Amino acid sequence: MKPALQRSPFLTPEILIREPAGPPLIRAYLEGEPRMAAFFTGGHGDPASYLEKAREVDRRFPGSARGRAASLLHPATGPAALRLRRMVEEGGYFVTTGQQPGLFTGPLYSLYKALTAIRLAGALEPLLGRPVLALFWIASEDHDWGEAAHTHLLDVRNDLRTLRLPAPGGALRRPLHRIRLGESIREALDSFLSFLPESDFAPPFRELLREGYPPGRTLPEGFHTVLAGVLRDLPILFVDAANPELKAASLPVLFREMEEARRHERLLAGTVSRLAMAGYDAPVSVLKGGVNLFFEGEEGRERLYQEGKGFRLQRSGVHLQHEELRSRAEDDPTLLSPNVLLRPVVESSLLPTVAYVGGPGEVSYLAQLKELFQAHGLCMPIVHPRNSATLVEAKIRKVLDKSGLTLESLERPHHELASDIARGELPQEVRRALGELRAAIGKGGEALSRAAQEIDTTLRGPITRACNTSFAALDDAERKILQALKRENEITLMQVEKAQRHLFPLGKPQERIINMFYYLIRYGPEIIPAILNEFHVALDDDSA
Repeated sequence: MKPALQRSPFLTPEILIREPAGPPLIRAYLEGEPRMAAFFTGGHGDPASYLEKAREVDRRFPGSARGRAASLLHPATGPAALRLRRMVEEGGYFVTTGQQPGLFTGPLYSLYKALTAIRLAGALEPLLGRPVLALFWIASEDHDWGEAAHTHLLDVRNDLRTLRLPAPGGALRRPLHRIRLGESIREALDSFLSFLPESDFAPPFRELLREGYPPGRTLPEGFHTVLAGVLRDLPILFVDAANPELKAASLPVLFREMEEARRHERLLAGTVSRLAMAGYDAPVSVLKGGVNLFFEGEEGRERLYQEGKGFRLQRSGVHLQHEELRSRAEDDPTLLSPNVLLRPVVESSLLPTVAYVGGPGEVSYLAQLKELFQAHGLCMPIVHPRNSATLVEAKIRKVLDKSGLTLESLERPHHELASDIARGELPQEVRRALGELRAAIGKGGEALSRAAQEIDTTLRGPITRACNTSFAALDDAERKILQALKRENEITLMQVEKAQRHLFPLGKPQERIINMFYYLIRYGPEIIPAILNEFHVALDDDSA
């Protein structure tokens, strides 16, 4: 992915494309290291890999099979339905991505996943000679309410605001698609909107948010409505993981996982060992006896563990025989769901998927899954990293230019950065005097120590301690000088801190924290195609 530092002609923010950050495995995969072939199917920049994967998909989805896959999807608009029909009639493919739903769409990276999938689908279509559609999988079966039900944005005073939606009664450990929003969603949305400025672009976005998040709906439903509304003019479809038809269609894969749980545990453990031998950590632990399935019982969604000839629910300790578990899932397919390792397998088994767009964490855990895909009779899709972007507004660019700071330098803790800024403004005379004084103490201490040795060899210790005390006092004096400079440069440091809140809020990249509506309401819907235009995928230079 090449950097795009140019500014869009009609938008204030610069759109800076950065290489995805993450563990060493990410860098190895991006750079195409040969040892990655043991953990991934092909390479994300290799056209031949996509062509081979498309042939594998064609073998599994002959004739009407694509029509059955399409029946699991429910396009929200006429154009989306037409695109899906064309995919079925012409034997097309999907580029999928997905995310747990976040409050008011959560951080920017959900948007970036969708846009990268759209970009990759567009690049693959001429290569494969068939329609290729982007598809966003909404992970509505997740049960981490605390992770999903909050969001962050900057208000009109550039202060970072955090909104957390209180959990409705009994929400903990229940899948998100089961939890209906209460009246508290009105107050949360009112607060969210109050932090945003008025603009010509605001009314339709405010209306979209109110449409998506009324009391009685779920976080996944709101996420779907709003993200689909934001992307309504772009070629992307959405699917809810808890869709009853999709759940029923996924049962054969889930039952196979139940039956082969012990063998698949050994396969995954072996991959973890090979990753470790190659020098990489596995992000998802393989727990002894753990099954890659969750079951929703009286105490919520619980991980299944092998126990004798049946299974035990992790938290409640309830034991279920194999046939009982199977029968209950057949009666209500929404009770049984895949864990993070099995979900990509379920997706590829149901849909003609050639590629998956993932963030750094997903790329890492997908490295564990090649043999699990094979155990289910599948070839894993080509894994493509999502684009990573930073939006730099004009007011923040002005701070960077004035202070001479780089984007990367703002990633450091503010107190370290403030000290470096003050140290850089330390007058040359003060810097020279401090250096000379330290050198004099060191030189004088050594001379005194040598002379005193002739009197008493034990005197070296007290002299060394005296020198160290002098150095410490000098360090303290330097800190006080720097603090005085910080006070003099208080306005500059406040501006730098503001820039850090915009670019690295809470010490993390902007895309992992800030909500997209901060930018949409300021700069309007045209910011979406502007970002898409700056995004690049591995095949851009080869096929687009």
